[in-house]
Amino acid sequence: MQTFFVEIKCKLGQTYPVASALADREIASEIYSTAGNYDILAKFHVDDHVDIGHFVAENVHPIPQIADTRTIITFKAF
Repeated sequence: MQTFFVEIKCKLGQTYPVASALADREIASEIYSTAGNYDILAKFHVDDHVDIGHFVAENVHPIPQIADTRTIITFKAF
């Protein structure tokens, strides 16, 4: 199992619609609103054979209210 996070910058006023779209897709294990450079932090778990880049491109990027993303790949939980 691979765990990674995606920081999501939303178009102005679109944080709640983006969070709802992620929740409706049931692909993120946790979704948080954040302050700073990004509006949402979403946590994902995928099988080891899944390509994270393709997963994000196919499942996150198509949400139209997203302006930008930054993916954080993790290695180990302590």
